[in-house]
Amino acid sequence: MADQAIYLDIAAYLRELVAASEPGDLLPSDAELCERFNVSRMTARQAVQLLVNEHLVERRRGKGTFVAPRRVPRSLGSPLSFTESMRQRGLNASSRSLEMRDAIGTEDDVKALGLSQGAPVFVIERVRVADDVPMAIERAVLSKDLADAIDADLEKESLHGAFEAAGRRPSKANAEIAARLATDYELEHLELVPTAVVLVEERTIFDQDGVALEHTITVYAADRYSFTSVLVPHEDGQ
Repeated sequence: MADQAIYLDIAAYLRELVAASEPGDLLPSDAELCERFNVSRMTARQAVQLLVNEHLVERRRGKGTFVAPRRVPRSLGSPLSFTESMRQRGLNASSRSLEMRDAIGTEDDVKALGLSQGAPVFVIERVRVADDVPMAIERAVLSKDLADAIDADLEKESLHGAFEAAGRRPSKANAEIAARLATDYELEHLELVPTAVVLVEERTIFDQDGVALEHTITVYAADRYSFTSVLVPHEDGQ
C-alpha cells in the first residue's frame, strides 16, 4: 500500500512539472526520481509509464523522458483547412511536398468527386507541419479541371485558400476515421517510433453549392491530435 501511495505521489509530481514545461523539455531521469522519493527503479518507472499512457510524456531510448507534444484538437469532418486550423491555435503551418501529379482517378476518388470512371484527376500528397513538427500526411485528389483553375504555391499556401480565390468556398465535409498501426513510409515522414498508431481520416469536401471539391485521405500522428465531434439528437428522440 505504501509503494502504491509513493507511485501516485511521483506521478502527481511529474504532472506538475509537465504543466510548467514546454513540449520537448527534459524531465528527471528514473535515477533522479529514485533518489528524490527514496524508491526502487521499478516504482519510478511505474509512475513514468502512467504519464506515458496519458500521452503527457514520451520516453526516448538512451536520451531520457521528455514532455510530449501537445495534442491539437480537430473537429471531425470540419472543412477548415489545416493552415487555418493551425493559425487559430498560434502555430506556424507549412508543408513538405511528396507528390504532385496528374493521374487517373481511383474508383473511390471518382465516386467521391462525382466524376465518370477513368476521369483525369490531380493528386497532391504533402506532409503537413506545425512549428516544425510533422503532424499528418495528406493525399488530396481534385478534378483536373479544378486543378488547372487554381494558382498557388501549395508548399507555402493553403489549398482551401486557392479554392476560395477561384470562387469555390469549402463549406461542408463528410468524414470517416479509423485507427491502425503506421506503415514504414508513415513512420519515416511523421518521425514516429515503431509500432506507433495513426488515425486515418477519409473525407470529401464540398463547396457552397454542394459540389465536391476534393477527396482527401489524411494520416494523422495519433499522439499529436485529439478529435472532437458534435452530436445532435434526432428529432424523433433516438
